[in-house]
Amino acid sequence: MQHKCRVTVLDKKVYVEYQEKYLADPRSGACPFYNIGDEFIFERYGSDDTFWTMGKGSQCAEAWDCISRYVYTALQGGAIMRGWTNDERLMIACCNDGTRPVIFKIERLDYKAVHFDRKLKPAERSEIVEKVKFLGKVTAADFHRDGFLEVFLDEDIPDKTLTAIIESCGDFSITQID
Repeated sequence: MQHKCRVTVLDKKVYVEYQEKYLADPRSGACPFYNIGDEFIFERYGSDDTFWTMGKGSQCAEAWDCISRYVYTALQGGAIMRGWTNDERLMIACCNDGTRPVIFKIERLDYKAVHFDRKLKPAERSEIVEKVKFLGKVTAADFHRDGFLEVFLDEDIPDKTLTAIIESCGDFSITQID
C-alpha cells in the first residue's frame, strides 16, 4: 500500500492585541501566505517527491517547520496522532506564528497503485474507475499522471479482489499492485 498526505487550511486567526503590543508592524493582519480552503497533496511515489521540495515551494517555511513531521509520518503510512484524534490518519495542527496562526488538517491518504501490462484506452480507464468506485472501502479511484491506477481506501482490500474487478473490464493484465 502507498500513501499520500492531504493538507487543508481550516482556519486563520489574528490576535490584534498581540500584534499591536509586540510586532514591528502592529497592523500585520492575517497570514498572507494561505487562504482558508487551500489544499495541498504531498506524495513520494511515482515521478514526484513533493515532501523534499516543501510541496514545490507551496509552503511557508514557518508553517512547514510545524507540520512537516506529520506530513512525513503520513507519507510513511504511520499513525499521525494515535489516541489523540478520532482517526489516527488525521491531525489538526497550526503554524507557530503566535499573532496570526494558520490551522491545518493533515490527512494520511492510503491507496494502492495498480500497474498494467499495456497503456489503457480511455474507455477502459473509465470503466475501471467506475467499477472500482463501487467496491466497499474505496473512497476514490483515478489514474495517476504516470499511467498507473490509484485506488484510495478507507480500509485495505485484498489484491485478489481488486485484480478480479479490474481485469473484468478488458483484455489486459495487472503486472503489479503496490
